[in-house]
Amino acid sequence: MSAFSRNPAKLDITDAAHTKIVGGFHDVASVRGAVAGKDAVIISAAPKPSAIKNTPAYFSRGTKYCIDAMKEHGVKRLVVLTAFGVGDSKPAAGWFMKTVFINGLLKGFYRDHDVQERMTRESGLDFVIARPTRLTNGAAKGNYVRTTDLIRVPWSIPRADLADFMVEACESTIWVGKAVQLGG
Repeated sequence: MSAFSRNPAKLDITDAAHTKIVGGFHDVASVRGAVAGKDAVIISAAPKPSAIKNTPAYFSRGTKYCIDAMKEHGVKRLVVLTAFGVGDSKPAAGWFMKTVFINGLLKGFYRDHDVQERMTRESGLDFVIARPTRLTNGAAKGNYVRTTDLIRVPWSIPRADLADFMVEACESTIWVGKAVQLGG
């Protein structure tokens, strides 16, 4: 397994079987190099809020580079992190979430995640879209909701449980071709 990051020194990876790769989500050459020889790609880009102002297509541009590299290297499985409230899950978000975040403070993020999801669906790859609710720190609970139903799910989920799902999505065919709402 490899982890691709602008700053891999910040990644808490100590297992010798795991490789850290330095590179940028928006650098075509480094994305190509990171994708080559892999079985699956997980996109979990998480920019600072100012990044979306400076680069409104932050998620979709990097995702396009990943999709292109995957097709070039014959990698079929793509797992993409977006957010609960993106795309057809928006109606399941509560009034507060829609008003304050989706149509307010994080409007740019949600707008580009919509584009990212569309590109992912149209890619021809074996994709899984992960739509978590609010991410929290701390240990995995191991007991979280994962559903393709467009319903409300618990308001938050530990990052460790999200990571568990995304790795599972690389290995299992259960979620292929689906967007999965996550909370717990």
